Amino acid sequence: MAATTTSLTAIQTICRAFERVAPLRLAEKWDNVGLLLEAPTPRPNANEVLVTIDLTTAVVEEALSSPTSVIIAYHPPIFKGLTSLTLQNPLQRSLLRCVEKGISIYSPHTSIDSVWGGVNDWLADVIYGAQKTGGARTSGACKALVGEKLDKEGESEGAEGRLLTFEKPVTMEQLETRIKKGLNLKHIQVGYGTLDAKKAPIRTVAICAGSGGSMLVGKNADLYFTGEMSHHEILASVASGRNVILCGHDNTERGYLPTLAQRIQEELKTIPGDVADKLKVVVSAADRHPLQTV
Repeated sequence: MAATTTSLTAIQTICRAFERVAPLRLAEKWDNVGLLLEAPTPRPNANEVLVTIDLTTAVVEEALSSPTSVIIAYHPPIFKGLTSLTLQNPLQRSLLRCVEKGISIYSPHTSIDSVWGGVNDWLADVIYGAQKTGGARTSGACKALVGEKLDKEGESEGAEGRLLTFEKPVTMEQLETRIKKGLNLKHIQVGYGTLDAKKAPIRTVAICAGSGGSMLVGKNADLYFTGEMSHHEILASVASGRNVILCGHDNTERGYLPTLAQRIQEELKTIPGDVADKLKVVVSAADRHPLQTV
C-alpha cells in the first residue's frame, strides 16, 4: 500500500491484517474477495470492525447504530458485476448507505476457507472433538482434500476442503451428535449410503464449508459433510455408498466468526499505529440464517 504505517485508515489496517490471517491469493479464482467497498470519507470517531456472514439490512442497521468503521462480510455482497446502484434494490441500498456513512466493506470468503486454521479446519475440529481450531490437523488427522497451495518458500498455506481420518472409527450417530452440538443445531439433514449406515463405522470424512457438492462428489470418503448440495449431487453420493450430512449453507460458517474476530484482533496488535490500537473487532448480533425450521 502507498500509505505509510502511521497513516493507515481503518480499512487499510484491516486489509493489512488479512494479508497475514488469510491471504487473498488463497481464494478460488471464481470468487470476489478483498476490499469490496472503500468509503471515500471514513466515518469519524468509529473504532469498531463488525464481523458478519451476510450484509443483510439488519446487519447494516446494526452497523449504523454502533461506531462501526469496517464491516467484514464473509460472503461478498458484491459478487457479480453491478449494472446500477439504486435505492430500490435492497442490497444496492445497503451499499449506498454504507458509503454515505463512511463504512467500508471487506470480504475474505474462500481465502478464510482454505487457509490452515480457517473455516474448514474449524468444521474438522467440530466432528473430531478437538478444542482448538486446527487441532485435528495438528494431530495429523486432517489433511487437504484438494491440492495444497504453497507460498514463495514452498510452505503450505492452505488447501480446498479437508479430509479427516479417524484413528478409531466412529458411527454416524456419534458424528450427528457432535455436529448438532458443535454447530448449535437441533436438526440436520442426513443421507445414508447403506442400510446399516447409522451403525456402520466411519473412518474418513470429506469436508467443505458452505455449498460443497461440486468439490465433494466423487471423493473417496465414508461421509460428505457440508452445508448444502443439489438434489442430484445427494442422489449420486448416496447411490455410491457415501453418507451425507447437510447443515444449511451458512450454519457451517457462522460458528467460526468468533474465532475469526479473535484472530483479526490479535493480528491488529502487530500493526503499529493509533488506528490499529483503537480498533475493536466484534461479531454481529443481527446476523442469522435467513430460514427457520418450524
